[in-house]
Amino acid sequence: MKVLVNDAIAPQGVQKLKDAGFEVVVDHLEPEDLKAQIKDYDALIVRSATKVRREIIEAADNLKVIGRAGVGLDNVDREAAKERGIAVYNTPAATSISVAELALGMMLSAARHIAQGTVSLKQGRWDKKKFKGIELYGKTLGIIGMGRIGSELAKRAQAMGMSVFFFDAVVSESEFGTYKEMDEVLAEADFLSLHLPHNDSTHYLISTDAFAKMKDGAILVNAARGGVVDEEALYEALTSGKLRAAAVDVYESEPVTEHKLFSLDNVVLTPHVGAQAAEGQQRAGVQVAEKVIEALKGS
Repeated sequence: MKVLVNDAIAPQGVQKLKDAGFEVVVDHLEPEDLKAQIKDYDALIVRSATKVRREIIEAADNLKVIGRAGVGLDNVDREAAKERGIAVYNTPAATSISVAELALGMMLSAARHIAQGTVSLKQGRWDKKKFKGIELYGKTLGIIGMGRIGSELAKRAQAMGMSVFFFDAVVSESEFGTYKEMDEVLAEADFLSLHLPHNDSTHYLISTDAFAKMKDGAILVNAARGGVVDEEALYEALTSGKLRAAAVDVYESEPVTEHKLFSLDNVVLTPHVGAQAAEGQQRAGVQVAEKVIEALKGS
């Protein structure tokens, strides 16, 4: 059987596939080439870059399984895969710690002006008085989405002396925080961190109305998905002083190299690197390989 790894995964994952007796091709085919060649493969492994749309799935005569090395499945047309009996797997737990640690780092950076201070010094300035920040200790962290990543962040926040409140559409109890309705979380959070998928029900969940319910001077962290936050409304909240700062890892359109948010001094920005930790990527590569092996061998 042939496996196409179309987005790079950890070498340990590729080796697992080879050790299982599969022919493994590591490439990065563009959509048209992928559509033309997918008929030759029994399994396809991707990360976030490859978009496995309906036209590709319908051209996949022999495809039995699609593996996504990562959490979200928004780049895979699961309905089309289901229609053709193709199994779809992801690795939801592999990068939870990686993303949670980034969110915590972003909270610290936004609160203490770490990125701005770095830029200032590199430009030859000593702006010590400009960068007065706030502590995380004693503050309230609101989490929207208390799944694996939200829980990992909550554990770390509690260890730093923060109170944790959360809202989740499914989870109502957690040992790492107290459930409250969303409006209560918005109203009480000094820091608000988002950890939920982007879909029809969460599109622009955080927009003008949500910002109006938040504390003046709160800090927003979005390491979830672009589209969950209305970026125009976020810009207004930051420029009006409603928010003290924001930290953003994900965007409505990716990749993006120009955005009005980039002009603001009170925004910490990263290019969707939440899962980009060596340990998380190794876990994701190995776990997706194991799931593909199980699927192809019928277990």
